[in-house]
Amino acid sequence: MFTFSLTLIRHGETQYNRDKLLQGQGVDTPLSETGLLQGEAVGQYLKDITFSNVFVSNLQRAVQTAEMILRNNTHCSGMGMVLEPLLRERGFGVAEGRHKEHLKNMANAAGQSCRDYTPPGGETLDQVKLRFKKFLKVLFKQMLDEHSLCAGVSADKGAAGAGAGAASDVPPGGSAHDGLQGASAHVLVVSHGAYIRVAIRHLVEDLKCALPAGVKVSQLFSPCANTGISRFVLTLSRSESGPELSAARCVFTNRTEHLKHLTEAE
Repeated sequence: MFTFSLTLIRHGETQYNRDKLLQGQGVDTPLSETGLLQGEAVGQYLKDITFSNVFVSNLQRAVQTAEMILRNNTHCSGMGMVLEPLLRERGFGVAEGRHKEHLKNMANAAGQSCRDYTPPGGETLDQVKLRFKKFLKVLFKQMLDEHSLCAGVSADKGAAGAGAGAASDVPPGGSAHDGLQGASAHVLVVSHGAYIRVAIRHLVEDLKCALPAGVKVSQLFSPCANTGISRFVLTLSRSESGPELSAARCVFTNRTEHLKHLTEAE
């Protein structure tokens, strides 16, 4: 048994975010001034966490955010990151570069909800989920291959209370270290809003993650703010067919307290 934490972070704000324009994969814009401040803020918030692995979407808004997180980190400054195309934002096809209202109008015309609608040339939610599942498969194998020597007593302790039906008692607005105790490795993933929403839904609904105490499912699936933080604790075991997920729990989703001082300054 081997237990590790998975911390998911959305990139900082871009000007397209501020103007409510869709970026997807075809529009690759840098962070805005606010986005740079957000990147520094989340980097400071996570500065004392020793990440063992860092995976980042290869779009520049995610790469910039990850660079700031690592630069601020007291243990991981100078650490390399893996640029992973599987973590790219959902493709929005012909709607990329256009206002979100345009997407809503297209969805209404097709008689569908905006969330479920796929613009011509775009990715369906199932296609995005398939990318995340492929990423998890690669991640699980790498975790066991790289860290199997560490997977001793401490990993088994980390699995305690992580199975289906168990609940995390972590309060909202807690510590940056929430959920890390007992995990043998800490994985950081920097990606995008629509992608992370699909990822969280897969972890909760399909992989049956235990949920934080007193938290409604609708709260878990709410849109992720720029540099919003979500964390899961996953326990793996080996089988003849490869790594298997033995237990999983959600610690928190879409945490943004590191941005309070920025919000107050506006």
